[in-house]
Amino acid sequence: MSAESNNIKSLEIENEDFRNSVGTMDETGKRKWIFPRKPKGKYTNYRNYTSYFLLALFFGLPFVKINNNPFLLINVIDRKFFILGQPFYLQDFFILALGAVTSVIFVMLFTVVFGRIFCGWLCPQTLFMEMVFRKIEYWIEGDRNKQMKLDRQEWDAEKIRKRLTKWSVFILISLLCSTFMFMYIVGYEQVFLIMQEGPSEHPLKFITMIFFTMTFYFVFAWLREQVCTLVCPYGRLQGVLIDKQTINVYYDFKRGEGRSKWRNNEDRKAAGKGDCIDCNQCVVVCPTGIDIRNGQQLECVNCTACIDACDEVMEKVGLPKGLVRYATESEIENSEKFRFTPRMKATTVILALLIGFLGFLMYDRGSMEAKFIKPAGSTFFVKNGKITNTFIYTLLNKSNKKKTLSIKVITPSNAEITYFGSETIILKGDQILKGNINISFPEDEIKFSKQNMVIGVFDEKGKLVDSFETTFEGPFKLAL
Repeated sequence: MSAESNNIKSLEIENEDFRNSVGTMDETGKRKWIFPRKPKGKYTNYRNYTSYFLLALFFGLPFVKINNNPFLLINVIDRKFFILGQPFYLQDFFILALGAVTSVIFVMLFTVVFGRIFCGWLCPQTLFMEMVFRKIEYWIEGDRNKQMKLDRQEWDAEKIRKRLTKWSVFILISLLCSTFMFMYIVGYEQVFLIMQEGPSEHPLKFITMIFFTMTFYFVFAWLREQVCTLVCPYGRLQGVLIDKQTINVYYDFKRGEGRSKWRNNEDRKAAGKGDCIDCNQCVVVCPTGIDIRNGQQLECVNCTACIDACDEVMEKVGLPKGLVRYATESEIENSEKFRFTPRMKATTVILALLIGFLGFLMYDRGSMEAKFIKPAGSTFFVKNGKITNTFIYTLLNKSNKKKTLSIKVITPSNAEITYFGSETIILKGDQILKGNINISFPEDEIKFSKQNMVIGVFDEKGKLVDSFETTFEGPFKLAL
């Protein structure tokens, strides 16, 4: 056979490998259902421990309170936000926006350095799919071979029983997950109240919970790995962020090729064979159905199942572990060690500055916010030689403690304040209070039709807790 024929044959094999690397589709573009083998090994154990911790957080945090505030609450409907027990209001939206920008940059930095490790270890989709729903599937239908056999067989009593059992458990788990998701929106007390009073009292909220449940069920019973391979934008983002210095799960092709089946008592090195014995165990355990030996692929979520599977085989045949391992492409190609690139350094500096600025805003946002606004269409009035303006004040207590407050004009300092009610204002923690006050100045001291004024709010110790700049209106005077 000529050299040209050999090259053509080689390209045909590579193209076939590329088609097979799209693990969730066949040659016609039709979806292939993935039946991954149950993984086991060192990294799987670590992922199990990580998932147990994260699941405990997910199911436990709704009941955690700090200073009688929820640890985390994102109530968009009622505009109530609590993060780490601290209340956030629409006035603090810029802080949340900056936090979102910081998170995006953090994801970029994390991906530049560690690739898609987040997907395999921390992502909620992977966490629930592989550590909850997949384990239930193994428990009811068995491991890979039994699931494939069940999928091929006719709809007999066994298949109907197992599938109905699995789907029923999936719905119950989805309902449980949606219930706890709803707790992060309205709080666990409100969820328990909704459950106690029934759908007739809260029809919209029950419909919302049912929608969450069906969404969970659809994602984890049918969509599954398609979320990672087709839907998730993070998977597409990593394609432009990773480079040869990024840590990912890689196959050491220099050591593994040329791959061939294992034969006892064979000197593979003398025969020109690599350490890969072509057992395909790294493929059958992959939850996205790819072959890691075809190189880095967008479908890889860095779940490390292939590392454990390959290490297990290498140990059985007496070859060194690490044929599939965490590494960088440069390390595999050129035996280079990992180095912190200028791009990583620059991104780290930006991230550190943003985190520092975000921390400063969190610390400096204050425990009080006060506003003094003139009623629409109102103007001044003159009585007993004094010019008076009416203001509507809004006081927001951002802390968890009750505050006793008073209002004073800081500049000009010779103002007289008349309250519509008590001069002492008591504001509970996380309370918004509105009221009216009149501010008066002697008529001969108002030189301009609009004069700048600063109103301060003081606590019971006389400490200024917030101030607001506004204008005081008076009659127009023609300068001579």
